[in-house]
Amino acid sequence: MRSPSPLIDCSLISSRFRLLLVLTMGLAAAFTTGCGGSSSSTSGSTLTGNTTVMVLATSAANNQLTQFPLTLQSLTLTSQSGKTVTVVSTPQSTEYMHLNGTVEPLTTATIPQDIYTSATATVEGGFPVCVGLKSDGGLLINGALGGYSSGSGATVKLPAPITVTGTSMGLALDLQVSESISSFSCVANPSATITPVFNLLPVTIAAQPTNSANGMATGLHGLISSGAASGSSFSVTSAFGPTGQVIPGSITWQVSTSSSTAFQGITGASQLAAGMPVDMDVAIQQDSSLLATRVAVYDTNASTLTIAGGLLDEETNSESVLNAAIVEYQGSILYGLSMSNPFSFGNAVFQTSGQLTNLKSLPFTASFNAANMVNGQNVFITTHAASESRNPIYVPITTMTLLPQTINGTVNAISSSGGFTTYTVALAAYDLFPNLAVLPGQTTLLTNPGNVVVYADTNTQQLDTDPIAVGSVLRFNGLVFNDNGTLRMDCAQINDGVAE
Repeated sequence: MRSPSPLIDCSLISSRFRLLLVLTMGLAAAFTTGCGGSSSSTSGSTLTGNTTVMVLATSAANNQLTQFPLTLQSLTLTSQSGKTVTVVSTPQSTEYMHLNGTVEPLTTATIPQDIYTSATATVEGGFPVCVGLKSDGGLLINGALGGYSSGSGATVKLPAPITVTGTSMGLALDLQVSESISSFSCVANPSATITPVFNLLPVTIAAQPTNSANGMATGLHGLISSGAASGSSFSVTSAFGPTGQVIPGSITWQVSTSSSTAFQGITGASQLAAGMPVDMDVAIQQDSSLLATRVAVYDTNASTLTIAGGLLDEETNSESVLNAAIVEYQGSILYGLSMSNPFSFGNAVFQTSGQLTNLKSLPFTASFNAANMVNGQNVFITTHAASESRNPIYVPITTMTLLPQTINGTVNAISSSGGFTTYTVALAAYDLFPNLAVLPGQTTLLTNPGNVVVYADTNTQQLDTDPIAVGSVLRFNGLVFNDNGTLRMDCAQINDGVAE
């Protein structure tokens, strides 16, 4: 039996510190559609009354980083006449890399209808994390990329004045990850400077949201904080930070269900109990409330529970052990945003997210199990280990569920197969799949880890700006499977890509 994490060098992880960055949002000459809302003023109309605004966290990133934690402490808008209004006044914390092309509700506020031309915000930052290989072949989990340097500036973009009107709307705080971190090498140059760059964009909430651009938030993870035994409403505390570690601004979502809500792992809302882990999709309503369209419970046992979402970064099937770079977590045994935790999966139940319902229609066998999992896949882990003492050495996994993830790459072939359009996507060398495919000890090997074949059908939400062609750089979000050595994605959503 090997030691818990022999290849991991966490010596670069620095202590967390706070810095308030004042972000001044300038007026741009042209409006970018971004998250789908219109920001043009309503000619001839008078803006009176108040509007309920939901602030949404999202990001645009390539796959150079695995984590980018950030706490939004305040957000203030300034109107064209100079009036100011506070939108966020209490900390709201989340991790932005897992929101690459998707959205997560942060908070709501009621503000006066007006045309707003600038904003200020204060943030507290953690340390972005990357995964790389050292010259000796060892795995590096680098959580010391510079943090937020004292006195550093910030670039914030407001594509056009934002008109706040109507009963409710959204505001997407879109972290531009590649612009927020200076050029760096995960292994050779870990002291990058972090200067957050945001776009602030309006979001028009559709009557029936279908994607992240019009009010659908998918793959929200957390623990039930109050159950729905006596009704159809429940609350969920987001999976960001363990119960034993103080994380300012943990988010709580109040969620309702309806007769059309799909339940997975349970039969209905009445079975939801405090402490249960959930993976859910919610449709933001036009009154800014949250309606669950899907609620999945992969482990119904809430006793001594810890949940962890992250990316497989090292696995050895011959020993039934693995490591996962933790992105989201709650519980008493997992500490540190930049840790790679060791697990044993010999008795684990393997599952696949029910977010995509077309798996049986795919022209390949879409399966996830101990024999075909590979480094780089996004997973949701539950464990009932009693403490963080790790006795036995590896934390035993109870359930491990394959989750959707976002890849960023270049289309180098377009074809069709079984009613699906297929895109062969070339990944950057730093992406986890090609980067980790060379680690020793793996019994499941990929034939071409630098390519993913993406399958899109009529249910795939296409938010990309231009027609897809060979050479297009795009972000694809969906479930990634290992099909006999070939990576294949069942795609849920396509967004414009980020330069590699």
